[in-house]
Parts: sequence; structure tokens; C-alpha cells
Amino acid sequence: MSLWKRLTAFAVTAALALGALAGCSFEDSAGSTVALNDWPVTVNGVTIHEEPAGVAVASANLADVVLSLGYEVQLKSKTADCTQEELASLPDIPAENVEQIQSAGATLLLTDQALDDTVQASYDTAGISVVVIPAATDRTSLTTLYESVGMAMKGAVTGKDKADKAADSLFITIDDVTRMIPQSDTVKTGVYLYDLDGSVATGDTLAGTLLEAAGMTNIAADSTGGTLDLAALQRGDPDYIFCPTGLKAQLSATAGYQDLTAVQNGQVYEMDPNLMTLQGEGMISAVLYMAGVVYPELNQTTSPAPGGTSSDPSASQTGDVIPNSSIPAGMTLQYDDENDYVLELQNRLDDLGYMFMAPTGLYGDGTQQAVMNFQLANGFETTGVADPETLTAIFSDDAVRADGTTGGDGAAESSEAPEMDGVDNEDADAA
Repeated sequence: MSLWKRLTAFAVTAALALGALAGCSFEDSAGSTVALNDWPVTVNGVTIHEEPAGVAVASANLADVVLSLGYEVQLKSKTADCTQEELASLPDIPAENVEQIQSAGATLLLTDQALDDTVQASYDTAGISVVVIPAATDRTSLTTLYESVGMAMKGAVTGKDKADKAADSLFITIDDVTRMIPQSDTVKTGVYLYDLDGSVATGDTLAGTLLEAAGMTNIAADSTGGTLDLAALQRGDPDYIFCPTGLKAQLSATAGYQDLTAVQNGQVYEMDPNLMTLQGEGMISAVLYMAGVVYPELNQTTSPAPGGTSSDPSASQTGDVIPNSSIPAGMTLQYDDENDYVLELQNRLDDLGYMFMAPTGLYGDGTQQAVMNFQLANGFETTGVADPETLTAIFSDDAVRADGTTGGDGAAESSEAPEMDGVDNEDADAA
């Protein structure tokens, strides 16, 4: 296993371990885990007198933080933009629908945007606390963000303690990744470009710091407000561009972008924007992926990748199907495919720990990112396309899992691809 694979495994396990260890509380004689002096607590000007009976979350980013803290059991509802698989069973209730949120059992609303005065008044009348917690812009404000969520949900001592440890675990792991990056006299520049309208990860965003952590100089570091005009992008002329799925083809076909060094050199890489915008453990995945792209020497192995290295599909296939699967030998699965084979692939990636969205049978952004992460961890070119060689490796008994382990049963839960009845359209859009 390469050193980078070992680091990837360490990053995942460290995040999980530190998250599990985060937080301490004081048990009373009845076994309660309520800490001394937890309540009342004031968070961003709002005083909460007791632990909320239930919490509604109206922000995908705050939902991600709740998950990082392990407090999702308190959630009673979410807004539709919270597409995390772990929250799929929660009802989608808009923040403006105070009556439904109250009926769901929530006594606290977490949001990143201030509410309209009329809506806020309705929450006040209903006795539901509203805590506004904006997205973080740097490490200091990320810690504050985690503390705000933790204290609002679990109190001034218990919640803050767990929040501090969870935020520290993210920084420790990201810094470990950064330390692995080879020293070089050559400056490597990059940018995360969200669209063709100039939306980028600027220097006043936490996403911008992730580029720096991955060993690049962010060409938008001196810009603010999350935007960079085309002229400034051309002046910066990044060596590497990271972007959402579908934007790579647009860059190659659009005047003003076609001549950028990254586009000309084929150094444009599509990556789930949620890894850049949500401020949970996905940030670790973002740094790992970008660093692995920019510094391919980190992915060097001392042994062939699982499934072999031949580009000839026949060299890595046995029989009429991919071993340990029902997928036909020689088949390639890619973005926008929708069938039972994709569902079987998703279930296997989920088993290996790479899927962050619910399997649906549609090869969307989440599946593409999962395949890219698998390819990165297993020594393949990170195309996001499940070609025959990649599929063979995924279903191999020797596949490197997201936690860095290998071995075990290469088959998915069933060799029969599950039926696709009842697929949720919202999950399908993101999977």
C-alpha cells in the first residue's frame, strides 16, 4: 500500500475516532448525561433554557455539522437542500412553515440566514427558539460555528466540549495531509470554479483555504465575495481547475476559458462542490482528492493496483461477468446511466465506504465522486468513469476500502441487482 493510501486510511479513521471521542459529560445519580452548567445557554444572542426536545435544521451546511457532531438523533425535520443520506428519513419542511415544524416536535430551529420578521414572530409565538449561525470563512470561525451548533443542541459545557474536539479533529487531519505534500520550488496554482459566471472559492471563504491545504496557491486568494471575473481568472491562469460535474466540457467550449493553461493541459478535474461548500468531514475528502491530483507521486504504489493495470478489458475479466458481480464483462458505467447495474455498483461502493448518498440506480454526482475517490485510493486515474478495469477492482476481494483496509468478500450484498421500484427522485438527483 502506498504512503498516500495509508494517509487516506489514517485521515478517515482519525476523523471517525476523534469524532467518537469528542465531548464529555457528567453523569448524575440517575445516569443523566446533562453536564453541570449546560443550561441556560446563550448562542448568537438567543437564550435557550433547556435541552431542545427536537431540532429543525434549515441549512445543508448546518446539517453537515450536526452529523459531524453526532447529534442527528435530535433532528425532527430538515429543508429540502439537506440531501445527506443519513437524514433521508426526516420530513422536508420549509423554514417558513412554522406550524409543521412545531408539529414535527422541534423546539429549536438552526438556520444560516435571518428570517423574515413575520416568520420570526411566528416562531416567537410558537415558543420555538431560532438560532442563526452563518457559514464559517476561516478556521477560527469554523470552530465558532461548531461551538454554536453544539451549545444550542447540547448545552454550554457538553456541547461546546464536543464541538471543540470535532473541529480540532478536522484541522489535525487536514494538517496531516498538508505535511505529506512534497516540497517543491515550483509554485502550483489552482482554483475551484463553481460556474461560468465567476463564482469561485475566494480567499475569504473556508473553501479557499482547502486549495492551499492541498498544496496549491489559490489564484483567487486576494479576491473576496466568492467571485472572480474572467479577466482576473485569465491573469491568474491556474495550473489546475477543480469544478462541478459538467463544467469541464463547458470550459473547453467557451471563449475566454479555452486558452487557460489548465484547460489546454487537460488539468481540469470535476469534483462534488458539496465537498467545498459543506463544512463537515467532506473537507478532508476535498483536500485528499485535490492533493492526490496535483501531486500524483503521492499515489505511487509498490505493487499493481487491484484488477491489474492493463487497458485491455479482456485482461482483467474472467467469464461473462465482472467477478463477484452480475455486471457483464467489458461494460462501462458512467454519468447519467440509470439501471440495475449502477445500483449494484452503488451498493458495492457503499459497502466499501465510498458512497455518501443513498444508492438509487442513477449514476449522478455522488456516484461519480465515489468512483473517483475509489480510483484515487486504489491507484487508478481519477476519471469518475467505472470502466471494466475499475469495476473489476471495485468488486475484487483486494479492493482498498475507504478506511484503508483490504480483503474480505468482494461481492456486494447480493449478486442479484435490487429492483429499482420506489426510487426517491431527490436522492436520484444527487446519487
